[in-house]
Formats: sequence, C-alpha cells, structure tokens
Amino acid sequence: MLSTSPDSRRVLVVDDGVGAAKMLQLLLSKLGPHEIEIAHDGISALETAKRFAPDLVLLDIGLPRMDGYEVARRLRDSAEFNSTTLVAVTGYSGAEERQRSVEAGFNDHVVKPVDLETLKRLLNCPKRNGASG
Repeated sequence: MLSTSPDSRRVLVVDDGVGAAKMLQLLLSKLGPHEIEIAHDGISALETAKRFAPDLVLLDIGLPRMDGYEVARRLRDSAEFNSTTLVAVTGYSGAEERQRSVEAGFNDHVVKPVDLETLKRLLNCPKRNGASG
C-alpha cells in the first residue's frame, strides 16, 4: 500500500550482506513511514527497482553478479530513474572510488557503516519526483 505521507520515501536497499541490509531496513523503518525493499545482488536490484520505482536507492558497490557502479549506470540510462536519488553505500572511501561513483551517476557516496544522522539527511532531501531527464 502506498503511503500518502509527504515525508515517506520508497527506499531500495541493495547489499549482499543480509545482516547489513536488514539493519539498514530496520533503521529506515524507525525514521518514518517509508516503504522499503531489499535486493542482494546487482541483477535483483535492477529488477526490484523497475517493479518498485524507488525514490531513493542505497546501493552497495561490491555486489555479486553486477557491481554497484554498473547498476547505477544502468539505472541512469533509463529515463524512468532520472528522478531517483542514488547513494553509494560502501566500504570504499578513497578519492578514486568517489570519482567512479560520480561517473556512474550516483548523487552521493557514504561509507559503511551508515550512521543515523546520515540516513536522516538522505531521507530529508527533497523528493526528486517529477524531475525531467
């Protein structure tokens, strides 16, 4: 069921670590009436995004079957995701990785573990729905 709250977000969490994905889901659920879906690999992430149409994707980089950079590029290649906020959530924190995130189409790059304040900031960004590509 879709929430009518202006503060709710449709969030896709993509992490091959089942525990890490569940923890992000739990934290997100404590921060508001958000709809949250989880995927554990790149192929499933693309399939879930197409079906779920998330506002925000928290996307791990080191994924099986297809890495997060390629998932981001494929999402950005599709007009239906022009208004989706993509956030790299990763253990990779170097300048090269951050540059690769920008090149792949991510809006932000955060280092694991994601703290509560960072999640609040990401959720409080204005919705990008309705943006044109």
